Amino acid sequence: MSFLRRYSLEGCVASILFIVLFGVLLIQIFGRTPLFTGPVWTEEAARWLWVWMAFIGIAEVERQNGQLRMGFIADALPLSWRRLLFILIDVVYLAIVAHLVWISYKTVLRTWNNEAVTLPMSDAVLYASGLVAAVLILHRIARRLAMLVRGGDAGEVHQ
Repeated sequence: MSFLRRYSLEGCVASILFIVLFGVLLIQIFGRTPLFTGPVWTEEAARWLWVWMAFIGIAEVERQNGQLRMGFIADALPLSWRRLLFILIDVVYLAIVAHLVWISYKTVLRTWNNEAVTLPMSDAVLYASGLVAAVLILHRIARRLAMLVRGGDAGEVHQ
């Protein structure tokens, strides 16, 4: 398996965010000991990193088509009906995520002038995590839908 098929932008970014989050948590832990006084911004930074990591991680799961699903109904259907069911599910999912992109975009605009409590940036940076993740998920759903319409199997879509 090639490097680009195995590792994606979403997975690499989520992994880097996890490593940075781990570092921030270590600063928090050691900042509560007599070694040194921890900076006040670490708690808010940890929350923001967690949110970004979780949303980007959802996009990675969507890329791998690894979300949980109840397959007993789909497995009981013939292949052509199963493909039609997956197309219908993905069309509905695409519409919902497209609406989430719009909501996230409006939220980023609305919070653009709000300042974070301890971090030197706008609250919009936090809410942009939902927008970025929704756009990535939208892209992955569209790719999977295109493969299904061309006659591929939903289980084949990993890239």
